Amino acid sequence: MMQPNMQVAGQVTRPEMQARRPIAMQVSLAFVEQRVNVWLRFGKPAREIVLNRWRRVAVFEPGAVCCRVKWIANDHGAALWQLMVLQAPTSFDGVQRVAGVVPGARSLLRADGELQVKAVLAVIDAMERQGIDPCAVALTYWGAVGNCLVARKPLPEYTPERHAAPIVRGALQ
Repeated sequence: MMQPNMQVAGQVTRPEMQARRPIAMQVSLAFVEQRVNVWLRFGKPAREIVLNRWRRVAVFEPGAVCCRVKWIANDHGAALWQLMVLQAPTSFDGVQRVAGVVPGARSLLRADGELQVKAVLAVIDAMERQGIDPCAVALTYWGAVGNCLVARKPLPEYTPERHAAPIVRGALQ
């Protein structure tokens, strides 16, 4: 009798097949006045689950992109500023563990600290003023923004011309 997790001559048994099937990404969100604010700056959840008056979960289909902002304070003021642009996994290859995100996500950008977070929020605001949906931005752009943050260089502007190039090439992913 075969063990349920064993492979036979290159065949993948049922548990392995289930482990590779993409599942929806769940992003935990929270709000406690003056203490915690974990919210979505952009993203189109397939649905939201309200857990209680302080907590909810946004559910994203595989491949969807969102931006989660986390602000946490203590008695002395803001203790944490974090912004992450995440892509819901389409497979578990290259998926990173992210606190509050199940089963994990592909991290496209991470900004830490008030100055970095506010700089990225300004870039997102500028995109939206130009009529560009941040969810539809070329995924490589977020990596370029992250590189500029690390190098302490000015963040690249995302223009309609820059947005059109990957659309014409068919390479938003």
